[in-house]
Amino acid sequence: MSAHDLYVISPYLGVAGTALLVILLDLVVTKKGLLPIFAILGLLAPLALTLIQAFDLNDSLNLVKGSELLATSEPSVLLGSLSVDRFAIFFNFLVLAAAALVIMSSTDYLRQMDQYQGEYYGLILFSATGMMLLSAATELITIYIAVELTTMPLVALAAFMNSAKSSEAGMKFFIVGAISSALMLYGMALIYGFTGTTIISEIAASVGNASGDIPFGNYALLVGLVLLLVGFGFKISSVPFQMWVPDVYEGGPTPVIAFLSVASKAAAFAILLRVFFSGFFDVSLDWAALMAALAAASMVIGNLVAVSQSNIKRLFGYSAIAHAGYILVGVAAGVKVTGADSNIPEFASIGPDSVLFYLAAYTAANLTAFFAITAIGMRIGSDRIEDYAGVARRSPVLAAILALSLAALLGVPPTSIFIAKLYIFTAAVNADLVWLAILGVITSVVSAYYYVRIIRVMFLQTSTTAERISAPPASWAALAIAGGAMLFIGIAPGFVLELSKAAVGPLTP
Repeated sequence: MSAHDLYVISPYLGVAGTALLVILLDLVVTKKGLLPIFAILGLLAPLALTLIQAFDLNDSLNLVKGSELLATSEPSVLLGSLSVDRFAIFFNFLVLAAAALVIMSSTDYLRQMDQYQGEYYGLILFSATGMMLLSAATELITIYIAVELTTMPLVALAAFMNSAKSSEAGMKFFIVGAISSALMLYGMALIYGFTGTTIISEIAASVGNASGDIPFGNYALLVGLVLLLVGFGFKISSVPFQMWVPDVYEGGPTPVIAFLSVASKAAAFAILLRVFFSGFFDVSLDWAALMAALAAASMVIGNLVAVSQSNIKRLFGYSAIAHAGYILVGVAAGVKVTGADSNIPEFASIGPDSVLFYLAAYTAANLTAFFAITAIGMRIGSDRIEDYAGVARRSPVLAAILALSLAALLGVPPTSIFIAKLYIFTAAVNADLVWLAILGVITSVVSAYYYVRIIRVMFLQTSTTAERISAPPASWAALAIAGGAMLFIGIAPGFVLELSKAAVGPLTP
């Protein structure tokens, strides 16, 4: 491995090294409150390295479309395995920000635990390493390893609390994760067996040259790609692969669920976009209809089932399913305009653009909501929506922040997801998927019922106690940063829009 290879993977090594350092420090540090400080300071190194790589792409390669840091004359063992380009760097920033904020918000949550705090922060960082690798992976084995590195720490974290529900959440997550990984691995084996390569670009070239009426040239290869898509479906929690979500969200630690809901989803969508926009959507197969059907089912089922939930974390589980559907609207739009039968190439990148922008907006809004839920839930000792009665009188600021984040998830201006939904539905209309955009608007109206219900309980119902609800400084800082990002993206979306457009450059022809 050359020095250039080490430079390319240095952000990933930095996050993994920080995880190891925090675990080792846990053995010698008596004040456990120092561990999150070390973890957050340690993330500054991979953040700086990612910034250097971004400037390197900007200056040295002049932002050539499809350019990447591996585009060098030096021999590299990473060629074909990773594509460290603007697309990967975009998700590096997203995952690093989510990991740092979740660690910051977890300090108060972990005070009830005298042990395993180092392991908690280390597992979050190891999972973040897998997510970052997943967004850059361009080879099947690398994808599989990154998926496992992402999932297994989250399984342990879901079962981290010493309770029956937490253990159940971890077990269900483990079983579903194992099934999805097995399906994905079997699909990869079929793909390799019939193409003779594990590199995505070479697989795309092989299936693109296939002849005959059968997509991809033979049914076995078609089955392999479908199984790969099924594996991704579990990771993004879309219907009909969503059965694990509500139970895991209810039983897992709230900060862990916050991380799972945004960073893991973002990484899964990143690899979905990279794999299928590498050439598989050019195959004469109606991928757009499949993606649109998954999007429609996720939006409808996620929103309708959320209406009947009484547990706020289960409600957010179904909300996550619905938002996976909204994001898939952007994927369907991108597929529609870049597929083999597309006749509207002038909108070639608006689908992928909208997906990246929505992921950034959703990350800010959902983290804000979960951080507020963590702070409130710690004080009231319950996740039932009815127990949020009178929270506005016990903590007006926390109640206002949670209400604002719920309004953002609903899509009320001037918050981030209003712009994101507008952008993603515009992409659907431009791609001749007007019916999908209309369905998205209708389901957004349905979601108003359960989001507003939480606000009504907090502000209009009376609490049985007048005890004040507070939060430690670290939790307030995490809330302020996430909430500020949520408002900034909604009020001045141009910056993130430009980043999204630049990031999808390597994916579009």
